[in-house]
Amino acid sequence: MRIVFMGTPDFAVPSLEALLQSDDTVVGVVTQPDRPKGRGQTLTPSPIKVSAQQHGIPILQPEKMKDPVFLDALRAWQPDLIAVTAFGRILPKVILELPPRGCVNVHGSLLPKYRGAAPIQWAIINGERETGITTMLMDEGMDTGAMLLQERVPITPEETAGSLADTLAPVGGALLAETIRQLKAGLLVPQPQDHAKATMAPILKKEDGLIDWRLPATVIANRVRGLSPWPGAYTYAGQDRWLLWRTSATDLSSNHAPPGTIVAVRTNALLAATGDRLLAITEFQPANSRRMTAMQFLAGHAPPVGTRLSSPAPGASPA
Repeated sequence: MRIVFMGTPDFAVPSLEALLQSDDTVVGVVTQPDRPKGRGQTLTPSPIKVSAQQHGIPILQPEKMKDPVFLDALRAWQPDLIAVTAFGRILPKVILELPPRGCVNVHGSLLPKYRGAAPIQWAIINGERETGITTMLMDEGMDTGAMLLQERVPITPEETAGSLADTLAPVGGALLAETIRQLKAGLLVPQPQDHAKATMAPILKKEDGLIDWRLPATVIANRVRGLSPWPGAYTYAGQDRWLLWRTSATDLSSNHAPPGTIVAVRTNALLAATGDRLLAITEFQPANSRRMTAMQFLAGHAPPVGTRLSSPAPGASPA
């Protein structure tokens, strides 16, 4: 088949690579326009654009999905099927109806759970022990199309959104290739989703990283994992903002200490009170400093016992 691939971030690269290793032909790639990145705000191509350039594949980068010039170029590729992984744009009806074999999406959850832009992050934030990849036929809804194949993947207690994405990405690529193989062979019967069981995974914003110390320790630890590496979990020590990178719930009671209070220090952790038990902060990034372990922090600072971590700092903006 003639396939057009649509994708943008690193997560989508294994999907493109799987298609390039298949019997089908990737006739073109659609990805988001180059965006400013870093302190210098240098225009940077997406990982998918870089991969496509390495393989000599034609590329389109539309600002608007209904741009007539873009649509004409897409039609000229004459795709039999469009494959989509983490593209980051809603496909309008005119594109969904273009390829005879439809549009197949690779989604990072076990649909109908976690429809939306951040399924991997929300699965960890909500304390799930299992997630996976779903391939589906796309329709005009938000991840509402009929399902084709699923593969389950466990979530380990130490998993972050970043590490889980790295695990799921090649699973998605392999499942996409298998989905297309079975579609061509007539082996797949699309299964409608049970919309009554659907849950949402909306896009995350920077302010979602602000920690509420009144929550239980396990809830906070899951949130820190789910927000790593972006947008990042954070709190305030006085006027200084701390980014929290690694934490874990302990079995130790907070003993009625005000939530957010650092009540004790261990060799490798700061112990902070929460809504129930103590939270061990093992890796964080103080304001105007580098990311460091608690042990590294304690080597150059006095033990911060009694410091009240707040959300937000008095007089500070939570953004």
